[in-house]
Amino acid sequence: MQNPSWTGTVHHDGSPLYVQGADQSADQSGSPLSYKIGEPVTIRLRVGADAPVERVFLRSYPNGEQAMTELFSTEAQAAVSPAENCRWWEGTFPLTMPQNPYRFLLLTAEGGWWYSAAGVTRHSPTDATDFKVLAGYQSPDWVRSAVFYQIFPDRFADGDPSNNVKDGEYLAYGQPVIARKWGERPTLAPGYGGREFFGGDLPGIVQNLSYLQDLGVTALYLTPIFTAPSNHKYDVADYREVDPHFGGNQALADLREALDGRSMRLLLDIVPNHSGKMHGWFTAALADPQSPTAEYFFFYNHPGDYESWFGTGTLPKLNYQSVALRDEMYAGENAIMRSWLRPPYRIDGWRVDVANMLGRQGESQLGHKVGRGMRKAIKQEDPRAYLLGEHFHDGTSHLQGDELDAGMNYRGFSLPLLRWLSGFDTAYPNRPYADPHLLPSEALADQWQAFLSAIPWQIALQQFNLLGSHDTPRVLTAVKNNPDLAKVAAAILLTFPGVPCIYYGDEIGMEGGGDPDNRRPMVWEREGWDTAMREFYQQLIKLRKELGVLQEGGFQILYAEGETIAYQRELPGERLIVVARRAADGLAALPLTGAGLSSDTTFRELLTGVKGVHSDDHLLLEGLPDTGVQIWYSGQ
Repeated sequence: MQNPSWTGTVHHDGSPLYVQGADQSADQSGSPLSYKIGEPVTIRLRVGADAPVERVFLRSYPNGEQAMTELFSTEAQAAVSPAENCRWWEGTFPLTMPQNPYRFLLLTAEGGWWYSAAGVTRHSPTDATDFKVLAGYQSPDWVRSAVFYQIFPDRFADGDPSNNVKDGEYLAYGQPVIARKWGERPTLAPGYGGREFFGGDLPGIVQNLSYLQDLGVTALYLTPIFTAPSNHKYDVADYREVDPHFGGNQALADLREALDGRSMRLLLDIVPNHSGKMHGWFTAALADPQSPTAEYFFFYNHPGDYESWFGTGTLPKLNYQSVALRDEMYAGENAIMRSWLRPPYRIDGWRVDVANMLGRQGESQLGHKVGRGMRKAIKQEDPRAYLLGEHFHDGTSHLQGDELDAGMNYRGFSLPLLRWLSGFDTAYPNRPYADPHLLPSEALADQWQAFLSAIPWQIALQQFNLLGSHDTPRVLTAVKNNPDLAKVAAAILLTFPGVPCIYYGDEIGMEGGGDPDNRRPMVWEREGWDTAMREFYQQLIKLRKELGVLQEGGFQILYAEGETIAYQRELPGERLIVVARRAADGLAALPLTGAGLSSDTTFRELLTGVKGVHSDDHLLLEGLPDTGVQIWYSGQ
């Protein structure tokens, strides 16, 4: 059954325009989105002025039993959003639990309709898609205004050639390591990826912070830097020592000091799912099955038969049934994950490698237990630390406020976006089940909305959005070397709810296929840059940092048809509409029936400065390229 047209005018999200705590006013943008158990919150719902809604009830679920609270139509438009073509319904309910779910029941003469974060339905939806307000949540609030930059340390900059790996210096994967010259391409033949070294290190990052600050970056995410034989360091040999080829512990302390001088944050990568085969825990366990660390691993037939990551013998999997391992990794007073949060390193959070597999093996399914334990330990050290998990699939069960602060938002953001732009299936490249077809615009909107609907809004604003990483082809390669499509991707990245992360070199148009081709050395010769691309990133980052609506504003998809998708972000006093088009489709005016706009709303296109014409519930899209983006702003 197709929903009647008026249901498209119904909107609510967790932003300050729609959810306000007791100490927050309707005209206060930049709300902290922080709520306490026991306090009431005001909930608002927007519907079209002509929608046949007669009564509205908010259905909550305090302590496991549903409660129905009636909302009332309010004429206090000036304090909310002055629009003569919509009505607002308003009410309050108390926050009684750490996670407070709710949805709406809209009564009409023809019957009732339910509205949850997944949309309007005639049937009663499951609780899984309820809107959610977190109370007493320890938020890394600095993240909402951050712009991250991911660095693969061996490939960013060689700041100290004296610490470079020398040809044949030691063995990695049973073969001699290889020293390469900066600017050469990584060898694509099997067996080379992890043992080629280009000399990048932490001093190189320090020496190029001015470049990053000029770009607009405010936070760094580094792939693993701890001692390990490979260049990628996911086969860690010592969690308590920075690899000497990256500069050692002192280099990390120096990086921290340099970042402090620029008010920049630092996120490090931890590999708690598995260690490397050269780690002392594992070598001791191999030598003696009665070793205290033998219980850290899954031995089936000692010594040669043990569980490893995807059958890779150099990466033995860690067994979190061991209380001693939990204490060593995160729970104990001097645990690894705690210690790096302390001076002189004072990192600002962790990216947890393969969080989807952590603590899970056969009958031992401790993933959520370990996640909650890690969160407790990290927040005890620093309540504002950012706990991010890698997850290529559906990680929403870990994003409910009691485990991760965010996930690497592949499935809920970048994977469908790249399929929409070019048909490139980043999740399954070169696999027989890869889907090479362009994702329809309606499907992109549905996938974005599905993943947003499964998590609290406070978490959505912290989601780690990216276009590519050290694990995926670069964005320019994914969009078939079309710079216009790459710019569309960048514009969506910097305007979508969540925190954006740029993979080093994407801003200058670097190319690269799958690992290790996506890990080419950074290009520092300006003649090798796409300067127009870099300037476009700078422009977008500047907008992201200046506009509160891009940091905490709500999210509503306005249009998803043909080759175009459009969405709006809202705060009290601010509105921004993004129109993205992958190819010409003849759309000359964007319909805004469900946007809640007043007839006198004026817009300015932020990339060009052109004033927008809004008439007859449409926004004229004059000047929108066949492949391109417009960012329309109305505000103070």
